[in-house]
Amino acid sequence: MTRWVFAVSGCLCAFALLFGFLAIPSGVSAEERAQSLEKLSIVTASGTHDFSVEVMRTPPELEHGLMFRRFLPPDRGMLFDFKTERPVMMWMKNTYLPLDMVFIAKSGRVVGIAENAEPLSEKIIPSGAPTYGVLELNAGTAAKIDLKIGDEVHHSLFGK
Repeated sequence: MTRWVFAVSGCLCAFALLFGFLAIPSGVSAEERAQSLEKLSIVTASGTHDFSVEVMRTPPELEHGLMFRRFLPPDRGMLFDFKTERPVMMWMKNTYLPLDMVFIAKSGRVVGIAENAEPLSEKIIPSGAPTYGVLELNAGTAAKIDLKIGDEVHHSLFGK
């Protein structure tokens, strides 16, 4: 009987540790990030378009991005700060939202656009050019604002 109680207790402890580990949020929550939104504008032929963005700066933030999110308001986005200008590759693993990805040079100029990235796909999406930051927006936004390569993004990340 003692062995059985010990085995059950051990299993319950292991379950509690596992459940506790999975329940502990890593880093900052989506709600906390949303409270620290930063302003970003995109200037296209159709005008200036304003967004509020969460900025991912640390390796864990860059890795997590919009994974597991089910909703992104139309005027919101996520900006990835790679800290150096280089070719980058993105993917949609564990990302439920269809997205447009805007690849941006250090100068703030758009150097690449990947529209309507497929949710949950592990297909690699390359920047196609040296990139300092990537802006993720709801799918269809790039077309809606008539975004083109060469358009300008204004945010402190790009010195604007």
